[in-house]
Amino acid sequence: MFTGIIEDIGTITGLKEENTNLHIKVKSNITSELKIDQSVAHNGVCLTVVEIENDEYTVTAIKETLDKTNLNTLQVEDKVNLERAMKLGDRLDGHIVQGHVDQTGICTNVKEENGSWVFTFEYDASLNNITIEKGSITINGTSLTVVNSKANSFSVAIIPYTYEHTNFNTFKKGTVVNLEFDVLGKYVTKLASMNSINQ
Repeated sequence: MFTGIIEDIGTITGLKEENTNLHIKVKSNITSELKIDQSVAHNGVCLTVVEIENDEYTVTAIKETLDKTNLNTLQVEDKVNLERAMKLGDRLDGHIVQGHVDQTGICTNVKEENGSWVFTFEYDASLNNITIEKGSITINGTSLTVVNSKANSFSVAIIPYTYEHTNFNTFKKGTVVNLEFDVLGKYVTKLASMNSINQ
């Protein structure tokens, strides 16, 4: 379980394919606090730490994860948003995030507005994921509030702190991002579809 509050921006220092798996080596300021078997969200994808060496650690992504997320586009020197799993009893400063990416989206516009930024994203609506106005969305692991919600697109407003302390400052038109839709919204959508089938 995560909150969508990014702790650090890691740097990809190595990528190694093994069969259909991808071993991802990351350099991070939080490496010294990690341990083997610990869960860390990378651009919103929950992965397990399998190796630690000095200020670098390694996680492994399987084929299904690579197929459904933007981790298959990673290159050495890329920046990734990092968050460790929340501790029981901690404040939930963002929203409930599972670390299970639902699908990817594409950045279609970046607009600066008086020191803040508005990012717009499109996604494949046929997968039955939805956003609602002022609802929660997780983009590359970052908990944000939806504005301008439409059938297959939405926007988010980014304050300077978030812009500087996440990899949003690397986004441009065409950037592929990981999306995790609000878990409550997913259950409501599922229940609604089941009710329409049973009627």
